[in-house]
Amino acid sequence: MGSSVSIALCLAMTLIVFLAIPEFAGRIGDEFPPLVRTLIGSSLLAVVAAASFYAELRSTRWRRGLHLLLAIALGVVVLVAWPRG
Repeated sequence: MGSSVSIALCLAMTLIVFLAIPEFAGRIGDEFPPLVRTLIGSSLLAVVAAASFYAELRSTRWRRGLHLLLAIALGVVVLVAWPRG
């Protein structure tokens, strides 16, 4: 959970910096769409991880479902982000 939250926060701060320097929009224009996609994906992963962590701490009945959802979300991240030869 900590890693996914920190990645989402760092990407959000990078987006803020990109938005704060509009005079360099031409140079960062190609990097903007992948940044937004990655920010959305990492934020969703962070939310699922935080919910799974909370459910584990409270020993809820539905924690196993969230653990499975977290495993699926991590698998999707690996499939999307893994470099292809």
